[in-house]
Amino acid sequence: MTIFRYAELARVVRNGFVESRHYGSVVVLAPDGAVVLAAGVPDEPVLPRSTLKPVQALACRVAAGDELTGPALALAAGSHTGDDRHVEVVRAMLAGAGLTEDALGCPVDWPEDESTRERLIRVGGQRDRIRMNCSGKHAAMLVASAARSWSTHDYLDPEHPLQRETAAAVARLAGTPVAHHAVDGCGAPLFGLPLTGLARTFQALVTAPDGSDEALVAQAMRQYPEYVGGWHGHPNTDLMRALPGVLAKGGAEGVLGVAAPDGHAVAVKVVDGSPRATTAIALAALDAVGVPVGGADALRQVPVLGGGEPVGAVTAVIDWTAAPSRTEAASSRTQAASSPTQAASSRTQAASSRTQAASSRTEKEES
Repeated sequence: MTIFRYAELARVVRNGFVESRHYGSVVVLAPDGAVVLAAGVPDEPVLPRSTLKPVQALACRVAAGDELTGPALALAAGSHTGDDRHVEVVRAMLAGAGLTEDALGCPVDWPEDESTRERLIRVGGQRDRIRMNCSGKHAAMLVASAARSWSTHDYLDPEHPLQRETAAAVARLAGTPVAHHAVDGCGAPLFGLPLTGLARTFQALVTAPDGSDEALVAQAMRQYPEYVGGWHGHPNTDLMRALPGVLAKGGAEGVLGVAAPDGHAVAVKVVDGSPRATTAIALAALDAVGVPVGGADALRQVPVLGGGEPVGAVTAVIDWTAAPSRTEAASSRTQAASSPTQAASSRTQAASSRTQAASSRTEKEES
C-alpha cells in the first residue's frame, strides 16, 4: 500500500503551520445512486466497523419485529457512551427477552461518557459489559434470537441464523457481495465492503419506503440521536441534531457514513484510522454537491488547542480534481509491475506529477 493511492482529505494546522495531514478515500452518491464525486480509492474494500451497525440493527428488527422500536432500536444501531439512560434501556431489552446481562457477549469496558465513568470510579465501580458502547447492538441480537427461538449462547457465531441474515442484509443494501469477513472489536461478525457500497447502504436506509424496516431504523436513529451516541459532544449525535433528517454513523479506524434526506449519501475512510476529521470531511463532501449543511457549521472543523486555547483547526481539504489521477496512477503502477523498466518509468513520472501537484496546491494556499 502506498499513501499516494489516496487523496488528502484533511489538514491539521497549528499557529499557521501544517502539522499533520489525513489521507484516505471519500465517495458521494447522487439521489439516483450515481457516483457524483470521489477521491482516493472508493472501490477498495474497507472494514466499516460500527458504521455498519444500522444494517445489523435492521437484521435484528426484521427478526424481532415490534420488540425493537424507539430508543431500543436507536441503541441497536448506535455506539452509546454508557450513560445511565443507555444502560436502563439495554437492561429493559434483555429483561423483555427473559435474559440478563450475563448473556451479553461483548467485552467489559468503562463507559465512554466522562462524568459517568468518573462517578463509577469514585464509588468503586468496575468495568462492565452493559457499559460497553456496543451493548445495545448485542442486546438487540439477543432479543432477535429469542424472538425467533434461535439459540442465544452462540449468537455471535458467523453461522448463527441471525448473523447469516445480517450478512445477507449487508450485501443487499450495499448492492455488492461481502468482500471480507472479520471479527469486530466487540466480538460480533464484521463484513468488509467497498466504500461505495457502504454509501449505498446509508442511501438505502434514508430512501426506504415509509413503514419498512429500513425506514424504521433510520427514523429511530434520527428521532433518538442521543441513543445512537450520547448527550455530551458525540459527533454522530451532534450532526443529526444539527441537520434534522440526516442519518450519520461512524466506526472505528476512521470510517463514517452519512445520508441526507434527499438521498445524497457519503462514505469516508481515513487510512491512518483517526476519526477526528471524518465529520468535517463528510460535511465538505455534501456541501460540494449542494446539500445544505449550514446548520452544522460548528462541526466543519475541530479546534487544535495550545495551553487549552484554540490555536488552529483540523479542516477538510478534499482535492477532488487530483483524485482521479491518483486512482489512475495506482492502476498504472499495478499494470506496470510486470515490467520492472516500465514500472520504474511509471513511478518516476508519477513522482514528477505529484511534485507538480504539490507545487500547484502550495501556490493556491498562498494566494
